[in-house]
Amino acid sequence: MKITLNALQNEVSFRSLFADFVAITKARLAISVVFSSVAGYLLGFSEEHPFQWLTLVLLTIGGYCMVGASNVFNQIIEKDLDALMDRTKNRPIPAGKMSVKAAFVLGALLTVAGLAILYSINPKTAMFGAISIFLYVSIYTPLKTKTPLSVFVGAFPGAIPFMLGWVAATGRFDIEAGTLFLIQFFWQFPHFWAIGWFLFDDYKKGGFFMLPTGKKDKKTAIQIIIYTGWLVLASLLPAAGYTGQFKLSLPAAEVVLLLGIWMLAAGVKLYKKMDAVTAKKLMLVSVSYISLLQVIYVIDKFLR
Repeated sequence: MKITLNALQNEVSFRSLFADFVAITKARLAISVVFSSVAGYLLGFSEEHPFQWLTLVLLTIGGYCMVGASNVFNQIIEKDLDALMDRTKNRPIPAGKMSVKAAFVLGALLTVAGLAILYSINPKTAMFGAISIFLYVSIYTPLKTKTPLSVFVGAFPGAIPFMLGWVAATGRFDIEAGTLFLIQFFWQFPHFWAIGWFLFDDYKKGGFFMLPTGKKDKKTAIQIIIYTGWLVLASLLPAAGYTGQFKLSLPAAEVVLLLGIWMLAAGVKLYKKMDAVTAKKLMLVSVSYISLLQVIYVIDKFLR
């Protein structure tokens, strides 16, 4: 009976630790970011740079480590502010489930492991991974309570994962990788401004002002529409024939255009309604947009 109780306690303890790990590394976000890197890798391999399962596995694990580390350090820095907001007060550190020291050790281990794994792919992949975590933790996170420009700064590390896959496949940062970076860079703005809109009151409790004007106003809605327009144009660049080996067929470009119109319509709807429900719908549309876009790019490559 004692052995059974000990086994049960160990199982509960493991589940609790796993749940805390999932929460502090923001597993859902990390997986979506890794998905972008995988898509970039599938776009990048070629006869010159053959597909390698080992590289893809290393990219997935190393990418998760780097994103997870960024999220851990972010939660350490913002622990007191997280305790003030409804959506973050139950995170491991503010809830008392994990100490700052334990979180720091975890973040450090994930950073070292992530860099080592990415370096084993090639040095440039590790370099961009290091740049990403530095910008996110050291610049973007502190700026979030100081200026709405933090979203612009955060767009740089946020845009790295998509092109990181291409760099992992080719070992180069070129026009193709730059195009992938540009697409995900412009995507950050309507996505995070939509989040900043429908979570405005909760963000305000923690002193975060994520919207470009600091308010839920027409000017913010107009900027969302403008940046969505830039996103759509950037997404269609591969069809223009100026992006090297990264190309897009005409049928695929038409589908991408339809996706863009869908997202633009969601932005226009927010401009008209100016409410949190519409902003949340825009956020969901933006997530669908970037995911479907990456899938379309990959499918188109294999069908051409």
